[in-house]
Amino acid sequence: MTDAQATTAAPETIEESRLTVALLTAASLAWTVAMLYSARASITGRADVAMEVTSTAYAMPGAVAAAMVTGAAVALLVLTLINGRRALGATARFAVATVSGLVTGVLCALPIITINIDGTMYAAVGGTVAAAATIGGALAGFRIPPVIAAAGAATVGVFLIGFVLNNKHVQNPVLDLLGSGSTESAVKANQYFSYGQSAISGLAAGLIAFRVLRRHRQRAGGADLRWPFYLIAGAGAGVLSVLSEILTRTAGAQVLELAGKVSELEKSVQQILSTNRLNSGLIVLFVGAFTAMVAIGRTLSPADDEDDYEDHPGATDTAPGATAPAPDAAARTPEAAAPQTAPTAPEAPASVAATGSAPAATTAGGKSDIVGTTAVAKSDVADAATRPQQAEPIEASSAPGASATDAAVGDRN
Repeated sequence: MTDAQATTAAPETIEESRLTVALLTAASLAWTVAMLYSARASITGRADVAMEVTSTAYAMPGAVAAAMVTGAAVALLVLTLINGRRALGATARFAVATVSGLVTGVLCALPIITINIDGTMYAAVGGTVAAAATIGGALAGFRIPPVIAAAGAATVGVFLIGFVLNNKHVQNPVLDLLGSGSTESAVKANQYFSYGQSAISGLAAGLIAFRVLRRHRQRAGGADLRWPFYLIAGAGAGVLSVLSEILTRTAGAQVLELAGKVSELEKSVQQILSTNRLNSGLIVLFVGAFTAMVAIGRTLSPADDEDDYEDHPGATDTAPGATAPAPDAAARTPEAAAPQTAPTAPEAPASVAATGSAPAATTAGGKSDIVGTTAVAKSDVADAATRPQQAEPIEASSAPGASATDAAVGDRN
C-alpha cells in the first residue's frame, strides 16, 4: 500500500508493518515448535499404552492453541508481503489467508502424525492441529490487520506469562502460600492459582494489544482506531483460547474419550482440566477487553460541547434570535405599584369658619361623615395598590354634612 493510499484509507484497514508481523510470526513459530516437540517427546517416551494415551490428551490443547496463533501470524505475513506490491480484494484476501493457514497446519501436523502412521489417535490429533491453523489463517483474512496482529501478540504474551508462572520455582511457593496442605486445600489452592494466573494474563493481554495498536498510528498518518477495535484486540487472546478449547472438545473428542477410558480418575481429571481451560479463556477474554477499553479511554479528550459549557457556565439554552421573556409589568412601572397618598380631609364651609362654631349635632354629624369618607378613600387606595395596572385617581367625595351646616346658618340668620 502506497503512502497516498495509507492517508486516505481507514486506519484499521492499513497493513501492519513488516517488522511487527515478522516478529510475531517468529515468536508464534517458536512457541508452536516448542509445544510440538514437547508433545512428541512426552508421547514417545511412554512405554505403557495407557500412559501414551493420557500424555497425548494432555499435550493436545497446547498444540492446538499454538497452531491457531501461528496460522494467523503466517497468513498475516503473507498478506502483508503481497499487499506491498498489489492490493487484494476481499475474496482474494480471504482465499490467500485460508490457504496460508492450511499449509501451516499441515506442516504442524506432521510431527504428530508421524509418531505412528497406523494409529487413528495420532491422525485425529494431527487433523485437529491442522484445523486450528486453518481457522487462524481464515481469521487473518479479515481486513483489520492491526487488530489481528495485536491479538496475536497478546496471545503470545499470555503464553509467556503461563510459562513463567507454571515453573515449579514460582508455582510451588505460591501454592504453599495459598495453603496447599491437605487434598481439599490443595484443590482450592490450585483453583485460586489458576484464577490469579488468568487475571494476570488478561491484564497483560489488554496492555499488549493497546500498545501495538497505539504504535500503528504512525503508519496511519496519526489517525487512531476507534475504541471498539481496541476492545476486540484486547479480547483476542481470550477468543483464541476459547476457540482452541472448543476445537479440542469437538475435533479431538476421540482422544479425550480414549483418555477417559483408562480409569475413572483419569476421566475426572480430563473433565476438570477442560473446564479450567474454558474458564481461564473466558477470564482472559473479559479482563483483556476491559483493560484495553480502560487504557484507550484514558487517552480520549472530553467533548467540545462540554468544554464550552465549562468555559461559559452562565450561558442559557435560548436559541439565537429568540427574544428574551418580557419583564414583569410591576417591574417595568414601579411608580404604578407605589401606594398613593391618602386624600386630605375636606375644608370646612366658609360659613362655619366665619361664625367660628357650629351646632353640636351638626358638627358631630359632619365629623362622622368625614370619618366615613376617609375610611372609604383608604380602602380604595389599598385596592389600587394591589392592582397597579388598573389604578385610577381617586376623587374626593363631597362632605355630606355641608348641607346641614348651611341650613343651620340660615335658621340663625
